[in-house]
Amino acid sequence: MEAFEFYKAVGIVAAFFSVVAVILTVYDKLCAKRHKRRIPENTLILVGILGGAALEYITMKIIHHKTLHKKFMVGLPMIFLLQLAAFTAIYFFFFR
Repeated sequence: MEAFEFYKAVGIVAAFFSVVAVILTVYDKLCAKRHKRRIPENTLILVGILGGAALEYITMKIIHHKTLHKKFMVGLPMIFLLQLAAFTAIYFFFFR
């Protein structure tokens, strides 16, 4: 597999999970306001791990949702940085 193809696939997956992360985050915020059943925190973290961490974090900051939870305010940026490090390492070890 060529580097471009690999990163194109990664980009598509990340874009998909970023959209899912935004939808779930906004939906969870609306449920919180209406006292309805919420999205489990582990589900939100999992969507971040699968590729939506950056946009999920930005969404949470914009809509002021879970901003007092260190799990999200520290965890999501750390997940994003680990993903960047992993993809940088993959590039240097396999595609150079």
